Amino acid sequence: MSSQISKLRVADSFSKAANSYDGSAQLQRDVGHQLLDFGLPHAASIMQHENVNMMDLGSGTGYFSQKLTEHYPQANLYCLDIAQGMLEHARALRGSESIKWLCADAEALPLASQSIDFIFSSLAIQWCENLNQLFSEIARALKPGGIALLSTLGPGSLQELRDSWAMVDGKVHVNQFEPLSDIMTRIDPRLSVELCEKKSHKLEYNKLQQLTTDIKNIGAHNMNAGEAKGLTGRVKVKQFKQNYEVYRQENGKLPASYEVYYLCLRKEKEG
Repeated sequence: MSSQISKLRVADSFSKAANSYDGSAQLQRDVGHQLLDFGLPHAASIMQHENVNMMDLGSGTGYFSQKLTEHYPQANLYCLDIAQGMLEHARALRGSESIKWLCADAEALPLASQSIDFIFSSLAIQWCENLNQLFSEIARALKPGGIALLSTLGPGSLQELRDSWAMVDGKVHVNQFEPLSDIMTRIDPRLSVELCEKKSHKLEYNKLQQLTTDIKNIGAHNMNAGEAKGLTGRVKVKQFKQNYEVYRQENGKLPASYEVYYLCLRKEKEG
């Protein structure tokens, strides 16, 4: 994500969306389950040890925190999110005395070096300002041989929405994400890439308002510099809706396409 996005805005937006998030998070659930399917075989060897520490990085409402504890009930779990409102909601909804809840920045992990065996982070790192720093912190926190499973969004995400607005005005209406080639160049040299997959996901809606409501409900509304300020005029909104109708499919649904990257990174063993 561009450094033009404020972390405070990200934290505030997701905190406010805590109560509505799960009801609109179909994509997040689909991607997270796919990430588990891709990555758990890579984690099998390290998760058999005693006193295993795992972290849900960008844990949100705790949906996948719960899935992780179901897969690895013997492991110690750290749930970290930059949004205090999300953590409070997750703790009330899925709280467990065995979970450590941390409100912190992924680029400054409040963890000792070489203390974590397994990091899971689904659709969170696209909100980071500095990917070099993020991957450096992941490499620092992981034990030698530990792994990080990550998913993030690429620039093809919400292309229909972006193109429909682009024909209306020159403002930035849709969040912009970094291409895989750029992400790969920022991975810390202490981390080896065991898995790199790019997949397309598509959601379908009867009405465009359902899509825009979902985006608002998960707290992922546009936060880029150059965004449109204030209320958008009725004429522009009408034109935007007409532009989007070009994408209506034969089944009568409006698509929302997402480009998703899946990564499995392993910390190199010393020596």
